Amino acid sequence: MPAIAAEGVPEAWRAPLVRSLAIFQVGESGEGRIVREVERSRLAGIDADYRAALKLFVKEEGRHARILAAMVRALGGSLRRTTWTDHLFVGGRRLLGLRLKLLVLLAAEVIGISFYGLLAERLQNDCPIGQALREICGDEEAHLEFHAAFFRGQTTSPWRRAVFSAAWFSVAAAACAVVLVDHRPTLRALAIEGAPRRLWGLVTTVRRRVCGGEVVAPADARASVTA
Repeated sequence: MPAIAAEGVPEAWRAPLVRSLAIFQVGESGEGRIVREVERSRLAGIDADYRAALKLFVKEEGRHARILAAMVRALGGSLRRTTWTDHLFVGGRRLLGLRLKLLVLLAAEVIGISFYGLLAERLQNDCPIGQALREICGDEEAHLEFHAAFFRGQTTSPWRRAVFSAAWFSVAAAACAVVLVDHRPTLRALAIEGAPRRLWGLVTTVRRRVCGGEVVAPADARASVTA
């Protein structure tokens, strides 16, 4: 785990950063339930390799949670047990079966890449928290492609792609709205502009990757996100 210190973070930014990072820390923790469901699933596209990869995905999300916890502590904050947004995302995942749960996880990757990227851009290049956020972004880009690849295998006909597009834009729009409202104080405190545009740009990129068969390498994904 990278060394975390509060160096380079202006005092006025620390309280709103603590709040947002603590909220994301809760969201990055605990995906064991979906691993158990995937173990029992017989959906097309879920095989031994997919199950093994999903376990690694969950393990890496746990590592992200530990890094975010270290950021919160370095900034003088306290961790949270739960948040209303986490309840909302978990409730959404449990609503309509495994495919929807995986779709919500895909939306969470969009949120993570966009929001962590926006925060990192506002912090100095030598700021340990900014560097750690950039590292998490790199991991999340690989996670995004992992989930997008699964849905490419689920959308092999025009009607399936239409159903995916409708479900994806609905889930992603709701997720983006929740995050923009919940983290508005942080966006305002750090004078971050263009968050809606960044989020929706990646939402449409995901739809293109899934329905257009476009595979983006992590370096290319990073470039598209920061464009």
